[in-house]
Amino acid sequence: MTRAVVLLSGGLDSATVLADARASGYECYALTVDYGQRHDAEIDAAKRLAESIGALEHRIVRIDYCHFGGSALTDSSIDVPTEPANGIPVTYVPARNTVMLSIALGWAEVVEATAIFIGVNAVDYSGYPDCRPAFIAAFEQLARVATKASVEGAQMTIRAPLIELSKAEIIARGLELGVDYAATVSCYQADPHGRACGRCDACRLRREGFAAAAVADPTRYC
Repeated sequence: MTRAVVLLSGGLDSATVLADARASGYECYALTVDYGQRHDAEIDAAKRLAESIGALEHRIVRIDYCHFGGSALTDSSIDVPTEPANGIPVTYVPARNTVMLSIALGWAEVVEATAIFIGVNAVDYSGYPDCRPAFIAAFEQLARVATKASVEGAQMTIRAPLIELSKAEIIARGLELGVDYAATVSCYQADPHGRACGRCDACRLRREGFAAAAVADPTRYC
């Protein structure tokens, strides 16, 4: 089977991407990056999802963004907003997807994977610059010149199958693939049991997605 590294956060989107990669015939190596986010519930969810969806292997890599701060997700002195904001919100983690894809690229070269899957979305999202098609295209070009494998003729593809889908369309796709969304954690400030706050931007987008898809929301709220 063709191999792929799949970035798996434990949230709704990344779970759907892992299921999509499996359904597309890839042998999947799931990668979770613990970057010092506010809670461990999402990482615990990633462990369960990697097993239930069928990743061949699951690795957790720690890169502590708390050393830098600059985001409400990694700096306890910055509150997670509970109302939509104009511009790029404070929940944006500087260069996070660039860092995560770089780590995934390294592992992909080791396991001889030909694709990296990431669950970015440019429709129902918070406005992060590293979730746009232009970013994915640029990183793919980098991947094709940055590694030994590429110099020797391999072509790395960065797959972002959700990038042009609404949250409702993502949920519908995941349900077709059998994703258990009750096992996912999307909240920016979930409690230790994985229960969502129901107020942050991630919770709002998730709740609106289930409503638009006309599907009961399985999220556990505090």
